[in-house]
Amino acid sequence: MSRVFFHVQHLLGIGHIRRAAVLARTLAASGFDVLLVSGGAPLSLDLGRARFHQLPPVRARDEGLRELSRLDGSPLDDAFRIERTRRLLELFHAEAPDVLITEQFPFGRTQLRFELLPLLDAAQARRPKPLIVSSVRDIVRRSMSPQRVQQAVDLCQRFDLILIHGDPALIGFGRSFAGWEAIRTRAAYTGYIAENDGRTAEDGMNEVLVSVGGGAVGAPLFRAAAEARTRGTLADRAWRLLVGANLAGAVDGTDGMIVEPARPDFRALLRNATLSISQAGYNTVVDTLCCAERAVLVPFGTDRETEQTDRALWLAERGIVACVPALELSAVTLSAAVDRAMRGPPIRSFPPCDINGAAATAALLHRRLS
Repeated sequence: MSRVFFHVQHLLGIGHIRRAAVLARTLAASGFDVLLVSGGAPLSLDLGRARFHQLPPVRARDEGLRELSRLDGSPLDDAFRIERTRRLLELFHAEAPDVLITEQFPFGRTQLRFELLPLLDAAQARRPKPLIVSSVRDIVRRSMSPQRVQQAVDLCQRFDLILIHGDPALIGFGRSFAGWEAIRTRAAYTGYIAENDGRTAEDGMNEVLVSVGGGAVGAPLFRAAAEARTRGTLADRAWRLLVGANLAGAVDGTDGMIVEPARPDFRALLRNATLSISQAGYNTVVDTLCCAERAVLVPFGTDRETEQTDRALWLAERGIVACVPALELSAVTLSAAVDRAMRGPPIRSFPPCDINGAAATAALLHRRLS
């Protein structure tokens, strides 16, 4: 049985680890012996037959994602970096994998070069050499400097395969990564990675579903939604707000609004809802494209973090969703976007995107190894 060593690091939200868990579970079900190695905060995950290893955890120090810290907020020192790298390499040598997968690197996670560059060195030195694979989302940070783009291109030469978990018929990778032409011969689109849990729900029929991760990033959207509810064409509907753990108790319900914790049957609620309002992270957008009738995206974004904004705007360009850029968010602009979404065509009237990414990844890796 071929072994897969899969490195993943979530820093702010949990989207990266959720997608990696779906992929690890699918690879294991297809016959691989998978070890998912996580460097982020511990979480409860459904990994199926895949195994799991927790590194000493780190997180982003703030929403800028420029610096790392321990979970208690204290900065990383050289001793911590050296010890974490030692543990990672020791684990890699013990596993002796046939496939090494790095999630998002070298297009992101550059703060982890202290451990990922030695990991690449170890993989290239091992005999027989494992297949070295990068697993990356549909969009990367377009604000990369030319120097940073060239560094990513150069590092890609050390990878055998770049797996792009997207659909070029919807969004091409070259639209966000300026070095696309230099890496395209090593790259393969897999389709989006979607979690199809088959759940159903009786709740949420004909409602407006508002969802976002916890913390300060999500609070402005909830406040705007609470005020926008009374302004637009859906004022007569119930609005259901799904609150992440970090916002629990910070959002109060009003007449016509239901406030509750985030739910595992989110996709079922999307199918029942008249309209979805959410941010534009990878997993949420994939769920929206698969399950929602109509949608408004309010992306998280900064001058540096462009991924969600690009995804939302490019989908809005095609008329699939309505979009409110984060800096323009207010009750007025959100209400107007709700009206635009309701006047526009339903999402299912557009050609469906490829969501077979997990199974396609497994099949592609089996072919490469054989």
